Amino acid sequence: MKIVIVGAGFTGIQLAKLLINEKNQVVLIDNNEEILRHAENLLDCTVMCADGNNIDTLEDAGIAKADALVCLTPSDEVNMITCSLVDAVYPDIIKIARVRNYSYYVNTAEAERKHSESFSGKHRPLYGIDYMIHPDVEAAEAIYQAVENGALGNILTFDDSDLELASIIVGAGSEFDGLCLKEVRSKTDFPFLVAYVEQNGVSSLPSGNTIISAGNTLGVLVSKSDFHKLSELCGFVQKEIKKIVLIGAGRIGTIVSEKILSNRKSKKFRTIWTKIKEKQTQDYVIIDSDPDRSQVASEAFPQAKVLCGDASDENFLNEEGITGFDLAICATHNHELNMVLAAYLESLGVKQSISLVTSAPFAGIAEKLGVDVSVPLRDSVVDSIMSHLRGKAVKEIHTVTSGELEIVECEITAKSKISGKELKEISDPGNYLVMLHRKSGIEEYSIAAGNTQIIPGDHVVLITKSENSKKLLSYFAGTIN
Repeated sequence: MKIVIVGAGFTGIQLAKLLINEKNQVVLIDNNEEILRHAENLLDCTVMCADGNNIDTLEDAGIAKADALVCLTPSDEVNMITCSLVDAVYPDIIKIARVRNYSYYVNTAEAERKHSESFSGKHRPLYGIDYMIHPDVEAAEAIYQAVENGALGNILTFDDSDLELASIIVGAGSEFDGLCLKEVRSKTDFPFLVAYVEQNGVSSLPSGNTIISAGNTLGVLVSKSDFHKLSELCGFVQKEIKKIVLIGAGRIGTIVSEKILSNRKSKKFRTIWTKIKEKQTQDYVIIDSDPDRSQVASEAFPQAKVLCGDASDENFLNEEGITGFDLAICATHNHELNMVLAAYLESLGVKQSISLVTSAPFAGIAEKLGVDVSVPLRDSVVDSIMSHLRGKAVKEIHTVTSGELEIVECEITAKSKISGKELKEISDPGNYLVMLHRKSGIEEYSIAAGNTQIIPGDHVVLITKSENSKKLLSYFAGTIN
């Protein structure tokens, strides 16, 4: 594929790295010479110092023969206008824009929902943007998923499946400590799959002979109903979450609060509020140091207790009883502060914490500080973009363990080289693992087994090394275009 990226900031460079590693042709455009010099030293691709919202520049970059345009400049308006400009001349190119203005995002989604019939068929999307990516929405969804699953670690869900991939640390004294994977199965009476093992910062795809040791992080695929039984076997006893404090009433905090408070009666939201109260409650507290944001939050969430104060003030926290809470969500715009606050609150007595961080390297730092779950904002954006660039057969992509491994959901096509085969015939331990399988016409995934047969129309979820994902997708999906 050929991809033109406009904007050589952190996200643009990270996206370019992944695409280059997969042998894609990348052109990176930015009008800042210093930023481009930095990018040129890091990347093996064509770089152009110019305004990306100029059709002459884009044509010089080869947009006419490109498969996709990704706009990641700091300006929402530039990103949107650039996509619109290209759509008018080259409508068949995939156009992706990062948009940080929530009003643009919400209004566009609402317009397309309200006029869904008009935007079906051959009608062009609004502004010519095929996929509009909002970082705050992606991050808020990740935080909400972590809360829903008890903040035991990073959780990845698959559509409406009952199965989830959870990151769990093996504790000292765990029944799994010292066993190889093929022995671990004898300890349980429910199905699960170990997708990856992380030891001393190095991730690998396991085999049946892989030894599990205390301190290892396991990526475990298991049903939501069996998750807590498995976490106990790993040496972690889940405690019921009844009281939550959210620090930061900005956009991400607001979206998280909307999701939590609107789903508090849902059976799916199983760890929160066992006794529902209709009036204002102490169970959910929002803290922000800004009076205006606090006032807006108070009006938006009358069922929550909203406090205007300094979350780093121990006296304030003690007076409000925050130190006895079960979970703290730190979602301010200051990501370094989030890490420090999360660790600080746990030191004062808060049982678990979730922190919004900038990127995967910061997530590693947060883990060393004792933060239970870290949500890297920039990585969630890159994952979303990569999913859209894979083509129609590829439904979703997620990077795990600091980007070393990639989880890909794809559809088996008639061109697939593995069509009609059983998984045991095509297994390649250490290179990839088929985790989930869904037959055509069936809504829910099941854990894949050796005798699972793959036919066109089926969907599979794979985990592999990031640099191998493009080749593997070509093998399974038959095409990546």
